[in-house]
Amino acid sequence: MSSSGLGLRLAACLLNISEARRKHIVEKIANAALGKNGQKHPEVSVLNIFSDQDYNRSVITIAASIDALGNSVLAACLEAFQSIDMQVQEGIHPCLGAVDLIPIYPLTDVGVEECGAVARSLAENLVLHVPGCSVFLFGEADLPEKRTLVQRRKQLGWFTRRDFSALEPDLGAAPARRCGLTGQQSPDRDCSISLGMKSWSSVTADS
Repeated sequence: MSSSGLGLRLAACLLNISEARRKHIVEKIANAALGKNGQKHPEVSVLNIFSDQDYNRSVITIAASIDALGNSVLAACLEAFQSIDMQVQEGIHPCLGAVDLIPIYPLTDVGVEECGAVARSLAENLVLHVPGCSVFLFGEADLPEKRTLVQRRKQLGWFTRRDFSALEPDLGAAPARRCGLTGQQSPDRDCSISLGMKSWSSVTADS
């Protein structure tokens, strides 16, 4: 997405995945967000990848037009579920899922309600396309309650639980041990985030 595309209605996803130690896996997931079969989507950019080796957790920042963001993030999530197995995942950061959190934020000319709609649609698609995928909702994606992440974490025993087979997710069946439980969110009130708009056309091993 070039600077000429800044007039688009933009949103961003800070995709949290439970992998940092295998760099090639993280980059493969990030590249999946950009397109498939070598065709890069002109309205999607991966702006940043932050990985913490001790946490064994990465945050991939994906910015796109609001119309393109859902499919872009879905592609990245599908790659993550294929590559990350929560049965063998280790790290000091509390986490419940291979794709742990999928927060979506408005950037320009997009409201939180629209981000919530994208978040809910993405959650439904994940459950449809990934066997064993289970999702809990919070923020604007959690209608009508709009519970916060803090509230949901307390309900789920986020910082103490690792055996979550008895949990009842908002979407999907009981969490499969390989996939774990994914949190899907859009902010529950107006907020702003600042992102550098220097885009990567692709992620390489040297980046």
